[in-house]
Amino acid sequence: MNIAITFRHLESSDAIKQYAQEKIGRLQKFLRKPMKATVTLSIEKGEQMAEVQVTAGSEHYTAKETSENMYASLDRVCDKLEHQVNNAKGKKLAATSKGMKAHDFAAEQERLAAANEE
Repeated sequence: MNIAITFRHLESSDAIKQYAQEKIGRLQKFLRKPMKATVTLSIEKGEQMAEVQVTAGSEHYTAKETSENMYASLDRVCDKLEHQVNNAKGKKLAATSKGMKAHDFAAEQERLAAANEE
């Protein structure tokens, strides 16, 4: 796991560095391959922004969040990335399991309900 943190237009702080590494490091448990992350923390027009790019093998995830507080921005950006990783994992599992798609399942349920009414 390799996490690079860049500060833009603000002073670097060990507390924020440690918090960012801890939050982004938690994403590793959802990924199969070692991850590399680039975290950019900046202040633009009074808003505190966190932008994170994560690469694990051939998978790439990016999220950006702006708020009044840098810690809140980091929390939200981590939630976004976790959501992206879980969606990608779900799509891979659905493609490999060759399960029924949601609209096919709904059509099958309607057909069965109509057959039971007759």
